[in-house]
Amino acid sequence: MKQELTALVAAIRSQPWAIMPDYLDAIEAIALRALDEDVLHRIAADGHIERLSANMTAVAAVGTHLEGTRMSTIRDGTAVVPLLGPIFPRASMVSASSDGTSLDAFMRDLRIADASADVSRIVLLTDSPGGVVSGLGEASEGIRALSKPTVTFVTGNCASAAYWLCSQAGEIVMDRSATVGSIGVVASMTRQEAADANGRRSYEIVSSNAPDKRPDPSTDEGRAAIQRDIDTIEDVFIADVAAGRSVAAARVRSDFGRGGMLAASRAVAAGMADRIGTLEALLHENSGRTRKQSSSTRAQVGADIQRRRLAAKGT
Repeated sequence: MKQELTALVAAIRSQPWAIMPDYLDAIEAIALRALDEDVLHRIAADGHIERLSANMTAVAAVGTHLEGTRMSTIRDGTAVVPLLGPIFPRASMVSASSDGTSLDAFMRDLRIADASADVSRIVLLTDSPGGVVSGLGEASEGIRALSKPTVTFVTGNCASAAYWLCSQAGEIVMDRSATVGSIGVVASMTRQEAADANGRRSYEIVSSNAPDKRPDPSTDEGRAAIQRDIDTIEDVFIADVAAGRSVAAARVRSDFGRGGMLAASRAVAAGMADRIGTLEALLHENSGRTRKQSSSTRAQVGADIQRRRLAAKGT
């Protein structure tokens, strides 16, 4: 059993994540069933368990089930597609965490909503710390390509991988207590440096022409190789956010939290979101008012935000 659990954690650490760091620690702890780990108490203290329950109730209350989807609803022509909890590429991986989202199921719901003659607008109801990087680039392109007006409503956290996806919507509306950000990529790994409890020691030998196949994080060369990998993924992350928000990549790097989370008012001021509101008010809006903005319109919005920021600073 111990070897199986070790293999499970190794699998979790085998790929880069776009997620809030404490949540990655929690996923590993849950995978090991280390329920007394302090990290689980820290995660529970952020209120996400209560928010998740409330969000699921909200999804059920905003309309009837959208036929063919996993858990999306429809009301007055607006489809509500939930993006809740840690994000994994496939449903089979969700069991490694508590109450996560399968990216493939989420995208399937979006495609069904986009194709439905009964749907005129799509709302992404979001409260997620982020998740696995795999598949996010393609999913982002898929969201940008949706034919229906698409809005993100952030009810709790929209962090890292979740923001990567939700920044592709035509508009981002935030609850006044919500936060967005954590733009960046993390790699988690360990290296055995002593014999294990069974008296055995693990060795890894890679082929001569593949020195970076198993980079050693205890060496400068190994750390540099790992850093290059996650920085390359971060470049794709930032490019997608820049495209989705119609701003320059340099602005994403400098103004969009630098890896931190921004509360709603600061996020709107920075251009990471468009406005503060409530889910009920958003659902009552005329769907014709919310449409995918053209690049020129988004650029004008960005310029207006920048003017307001400069005015607030007295420049």
